[in-house]
Amino acid sequence: MPEGHSIHRLARQFQDVFVGAPVRASSPQGRFADGAALLDGHMPTRAWAHGKHFFLDFDHGLTLNVHLGMYGAWTFGGDETFSAASSIGAPRRIGETEDHTGPASPEAPAPRPTVRLRLEAEHGWADLIGATTCRVLTPDEVGQVTAKLGPDPLNDDDPAPFLARAVRTRRPIGVVLMDQSMVGGIGNIYRAEALFRAGLDPWAPANSVPQDRLQQLWEDNAALMRAGVRLGRIVTTEPRHRVGVAAEDAWPEHANYVYQRQGRTCLVCGQEVIVMEEMAARKLYRCTGCQTMP
Repeated sequence: MPEGHSIHRLARQFQDVFVGAPVRASSPQGRFADGAALLDGHMPTRAWAHGKHFFLDFDHGLTLNVHLGMYGAWTFGGDETFSAASSIGAPRRIGETEDHTGPASPEAPAPRPTVRLRLEAEHGWADLIGATTCRVLTPDEVGQVTAKLGPDPLNDDDPAPFLARAVRTRRPIGVVLMDQSMVGGIGNIYRAEALFRAGLDPWAPANSVPQDRLQQLWEDNAALMRAGVRLGRIVTTEPRHRVGVAAEDAWPEHANYVYQRQGRTCLVCGQEVIVMEEMAARKLYRCTGCQTMP
């Protein structure tokens, strides 16, 4: 599932290439025909993200809301004046195939039968497939969706709600970080990597983690996710642990400390003690040598 940085990148792409001019909306697959009809001919006014939810506001007061889930993806294309990532989402493509140019084409090709929603502007197009959620919402309904989500580090939200709720639960901190009602946008990779960087045992009850360490965890996730927005990849290693390798060149071999590195030597403690476990039906990666606190 794409993590929060990808959805914020998606919003930035839409803001850059679709906002400010009317779009044609259609549902080649047919499953979103009614929703597409509500958007067709209207102008996007703002693209934004909260956690793993993407929102596109339109000039008539309605909002497109998409959650990609495990299998959703947006594919972009257009002519030589259209600048956008060629694909963002899942199934995950290498580096999200974000080349920032998109395949040059004077007009949109015939859509695949699986395209849930196609949006077309004068110079480019975007196709959505496989999303868990694709719907058109009123302002009140948008508020209902965001009210259920925790603060988003990439929106510079106040972390106070996350901190207050974390200290009241005995659920493992590794579970809390993945709970989108607690904090928005953190997925399996950021969860594993931020906990490693903090030296925290993912199985530790959240209410046993000191408040200052929870604050540190929030701030580190915010910094890592901002780097992800910039790079288009999740790179969590410090320069001293990938000497001579720039962040832009780190993915995949030098990008992470524990994610999918089970059985390999830890870059920090030098031991072969990175393990993969299961936590709340998701894979959990940690270093049993480094992650011993709180």
